[in-house]
Amino acid sequence: MADAQQDCRDLETLAREQGIRYFLISFIDLSGAQRAKLVPATAIAAMQRNGAGFAGFAAAFDFSPADPDLLAVPDPAGMMRLPWKPDVAWLPSDLKMRTDYVEQGPRNTLRRLIERAKGLGLSVKTGVECEFFLVTPDGEQVGDALDCGSKPCYDASALMRRYDVIAELCDAMQGLGWEPYQNDHEDANGQFEMNWKYADALVTADRHVFFKFMARAIAEKHGLRATFMPKPFMHLTGTGCHAHISLWDGKTNICHDAADPLELSRKGYHFVGGLIHNAQALCAILNPTVNSYKRINAPRTVSGATWAPNMVTYAGDNRTHMIRVPGGGRFEMRLPDGAANPYLLQAALLAAGLDGIENERDPGPWQDINMYTHGHLAQDAPRLPLNLLDALRALEGSSTLRAMLGDGLVDPYVQIKTAEWNAHCAHLSNWEKHQTIDC
Repeated sequence: MADAQQDCRDLETLAREQGIRYFLISFIDLSGAQRAKLVPATAIAAMQRNGAGFAGFAAAFDFSPADPDLLAVPDPAGMMRLPWKPDVAWLPSDLKMRTDYVEQGPRNTLRRLIERAKGLGLSVKTGVECEFFLVTPDGEQVGDALDCGSKPCYDASALMRRYDVIAELCDAMQGLGWEPYQNDHEDANGQFEMNWKYADALVTADRHVFFKFMARAIAEKHGLRATFMPKPFMHLTGTGCHAHISLWDGKTNICHDAADPLELSRKGYHFVGGLIHNAQALCAILNPTVNSYKRINAPRTVSGATWAPNMVTYAGDNRTHMIRVPGGGRFEMRLPDGAANPYLLQAALLAAGLDGIENERDPGPWQDINMYTHGHLAQDAPRLPLNLLDALRALEGSSTLRAMLGDGLVDPYVQIKTAEWNAHCAHLSNWEKHQTIDC
């Protein structure tokens, strides 16, 4: 992997200039959990040189207690001050052990795929639609008792009853320079979505991590709990994390072809072909919890639709398919859910899409039908896995994603997620909900 220190700003100097007292050096482990150390500004110079030391075994990685320190080397380019605690700055980090970058590090994996794309003359820009529920502190019900309609999507009153939370989050994103552009009440009671401008894949992933952290913190300030769990309530629409993707050469969107019916270029179709070809194995990463499969294999909800795919198909501007191509040289992958690890989400999309480009994979004909009513007419369309174990088996057996992501990422990821599946099977009563509410 290329040297992770893309920004050489002196953090000690930044701390003095900006009044930063503490730095939160952060990384995401293979389970998707954020881990961190709070470092006083007086000690940040050594951490910037050498990294903050962690016991890797204590997080969800394939390490033992006998292994050396896992070193989280902060990346100043991703620094963000906490809007609710402005004397603290959050720092994403890249993981090393001794002098080598750790292959199973999620952010390291994304960096490797970005470098691979650069080798093809491409940069990949992405955006994510972050959906989440605001629930009671115990996670048992939505946080607004008045939010009980059967068609609550875009409900103005329900949105404005949560104005204080949503506006504080949106103001924070504006202050961070993310260019947020809309916020809405989503299709389930108590569910919201917030959107900010697309960016390079690594920037989007860092912001995605920070958004989840920030949403939880600000919700707690208001006596609520923010959860990104894919399906916290069986009768309500689940929480997706739709990803929008475009391919660029400098300032040119090379996904765009105005003459094509879907306004998609040949390279764009090949990228989509890679997502189609690898969809079942991708589920293990894009839908990483037991609960995820209650979203993508859900019966009709009280609103009338699940808004989640269950088959491997693509179409034009049609939200009932796994991939939507709305025009303008971009496409939307609707498979990921709110529990997806932000770095592995982006890495998996790049891995599958670059496989499509390198091997010129044909996605087949697009099918502009309503998959919720006429899905049985979709010709030769595979179903998505029915559970996490099936998805993990597909990933484990995928030579394509192994080659792209690396055995050093795939093997420990499958091991850790299989352990989660086994724990679920051993405690079927309450384990699943209460262990994943903070996805």
